[in-house]
Amino acid sequence: MPVRLYSLRHVPDDEAQELRELLDKHHIEFYETGPGNWGISAGAFWLRTDERLEEARQLIDVYEEQRAINARREYEELTRTGQQRTFIDVVREKPLQLLLYIAAILFILYVSLKPFLSLGQ
Repeated sequence: MPVRLYSLRHVPDDEAQELRELLDKHHIEFYETGPGNWGISAGAFWLRTDERLEEARQLIDVYEEQRAINARREYEELTRTGQQRTFIDVVREKPLQLLLYIAAILFILYVSLKPFLSLGQ
């Protein structure tokens, strides 16, 4: 019976590709399902049987740990050199977009709270 090995929800393309290569390198047979037509279900890597499930999960655990270490190292390097994007950088790049978001939030709050604010009058 097939068993899901790894969900691909919120997994970037480069990580999914590296996982494919890792499983191929270790000759672990798997198949992949994509997300549904409406994006409700996530894609996944599946094993046809659970014979090598533990081995595959251990490989993925080691991979994820190393990827997290590399991401932290990259973040710290960018922060140290002053190249890490900050909220202020995003505001400077797209100030109009930020104003539109704030206006939309305020409008939604107004529409949501208006019935309750007029009850006391």
